[in-house]
Amino acid sequence: MRLDGRRRSNNVVDKRGISGRSIGVGGGIIGVIIAAVITLMSGGDLGDVAQSALNEFSQGATGQQSYTPDAEDERLATIASQVLAGTEDVWTREFQRQGWGTYEPPQMVLYHGAIQTGCGQGSAQMGPFYCSADQTVYIDLDFFKNMEQTIGASGDFTYAYVIAHEVGHHVQYLLGTLDAAHNKMAELSDTEANKISVRLELQADFYAGVWAHNDNEMFGSIEPGDIERAVNAASKIGDDYLQRKATGREMPESFNHGRSQWRVNWLTKGLKTGDPNQGDTFSVPYGQF
Repeated sequence: MRLDGRRRSNNVVDKRGISGRSIGVGGGIIGVIIAAVITLMSGGDLGDVAQSALNEFSQGATGQQSYTPDAEDERLATIASQVLAGTEDVWTREFQRQGWGTYEPPQMVLYHGAIQTGCGQGSAQMGPFYCSADQTVYIDLDFFKNMEQTIGASGDFTYAYVIAHEVGHHVQYLLGTLDAAHNKMAELSDTEANKISVRLELQADFYAGVWAHNDNEMFGSIEPGDIERAVNAASKIGDDYLQRKATGREMPESFNHGRSQWRVNWLTKGLKTGDPNQGDTFSVPYGQF
């Protein structure tokens, strides 16, 4: 991904030096793996979409630990800031184009290990997440450093996809989609609520693709191989793939992000069209994504 000369966002807060360490209890390494794969790229916010996973797998104590960023940490922090700036540029333009009012960008907090958020305790085990209570995207950069080992995905554009997905949840929040979905989920059984969560996640994937299309249009940011790497990442974070990896079987009733192919389909649609109006995942019959 071409980012040379791109501006950095002013909405990044670096808390890596003051974050805590997450000490998981009760689950052992298997619990940590399951927590990571089920809540990977968790959308909505901790308080709603991901709270059940957080409660089950990420309860624990926190403590202080020293943290000194290395050169790769600083490179990733720069990328994250530049990508966030790109989402600001694209969504500011799109909100104006669509007549959606003024785009108010989210804050991004970089942390290490664990952090207190407006939605409760955040942990690196959860992967990047968006909290609508404080309109903030939280990222432990170790997630990017470990992506290749854990899910076989890497590359700057892949990291950008992850960030753009979380910003996609912020777009949902600004448009009222997120709150409406969460209110409906609260009225339903877990299985039916999960289906709404899937629709939210697929739309966030679509918005990530919309961002990439328009960012490339504005800045010529996409390089050969970038899209293939992002699609590969999307194929590795579907519930079916991750559940088989973690437990050896699928549990469709607990899907809350969608099948790998669904995620690929909606990311690809956003990349191709660049039109945020074509991402209505809520009108598509469930399972026909």
